[in-house]
Amino acid sequence: MSVLRGAITAGVLKESTAGENRVAMTPEGLRRLTSRGIGVLVESGAGERAWYPDAAYKEAGARVSSRDEVVGGSDALLAVGPPPDDLVGRLREGQFVLALLQARTSPRLVGRLREAGAVAIGLDLLPRTLSSAQSMDALTSQANVAGYKSVLVAADVFSGYLPMLMTAAGTVPPAKVLVLGTGVAGLQAIGTAHRLGARVSAYDVRPAARPEAESLGAVFLDLGTPSGEGEGGYARELSAEEQQAQRASLRDHISEHDIVITTAQVPGRRPPLLVSADSVAAMRPGSVVVDLGASALGGNVEGSEPGRSVVTDNGVTVIGAPDLPSRVPRAASAAYARNVSDLLLHFVRDGRLRVDPDDAIDAAVVVTGLPPVAPPAPAGGTRDAAPTTGGPAANRETRP
Repeated sequence: MSVLRGAITAGVLKESTAGENRVAMTPEGLRRLTSRGIGVLVESGAGERAWYPDAAYKEAGARVSSRDEVVGGSDALLAVGPPPDDLVGRLREGQFVLALLQARTSPRLVGRLREAGAVAIGLDLLPRTLSSAQSMDALTSQANVAGYKSVLVAADVFSGYLPMLMTAAGTVPPAKVLVLGTGVAGLQAIGTAHRLGARVSAYDVRPAARPEAESLGAVFLDLGTPSGEGEGGYARELSAEEQQAQRASLRDHISEHDIVITTAQVPGRRPPLLVSADSVAAMRPGSVVVDLGASALGGNVEGSEPGRSVVTDNGVTVIGAPDLPSRVPRAASAAYARNVSDLLLHFVRDGRLRVDPDDAIDAAVVVTGLPPVAPPAPAGGTRDAAPTTGGPAANRETRP
């Protein structure tokens, strides 16, 4: 199939971060771009780790080439993770970069992108409060994948069965699974564990989260602690005393479960500590804890380490799992490709890539390329168990 040439060319980069198996654009996804007159260059091997060969991109209408040609010949570069230093140094003024930039915790990267004159777009800055941008919400699409995979990771390590089994040798009771945080990842974890036959319980600081959790088969825990409900159905940040009371109330429930999955994240900030070391120590040998909030800033579980599995002295496996979408690369890439293609098309105005400072989506996701705004102290709230509050104005204020 011949390559469709347009006034705009998008370039798909091969991810350079170790362990990252996703790709920013799939063959099916790029057809959305070529059908709108956008030419597509794909770096050779970009999709291999997600099981998308170069031949599939060529068939879909892209030209597969070297990184040098992709970077030099593209008006917009599409990636999953932040661009490496060597690539940032090669960017042109006005060149768009769309990725999960992690701008809140990467001031050096933001500074270099600004120096290059690039228009940096952070998909991880898109607020869920913008209903018009739901198809662009990469954090939601990737959280769905993470919630699903978290249960499979736990089941693989758990020392028993998830469903109840009735055999000639006797009846095996179902595993007890506790999901802490009933945002996108948490709800997917609840549904997956329930479908696999586990007995599922759930907890969230927002009492309003109960109906959704129960509709997926979970028993919602009532700890008797103060509500963490904030504005618009999102969570407020709990005080230190409230967090301590929450952990104390959760301790007895945690010890009764075979698998605990935690999902609370705060973009750019330390995740809330939900499971103390004492709670892990009270669990039975062979139990599993999966911490989706694990990061370099900390995690939901005391002692968890991002990317590592640790077995405690009492035989509990604690898994720091911030990378689960990358472990389901084909499905995660397909969802992300829809997000990034819709966001790129949003910036096509009058046949060119343009930023509109008055547009709510632009104001939220443009990291460099808009006039700088002095950042006040960031608001509290968690992204999954309690998604971050705020609309476009709030996101512009917290932009590095």
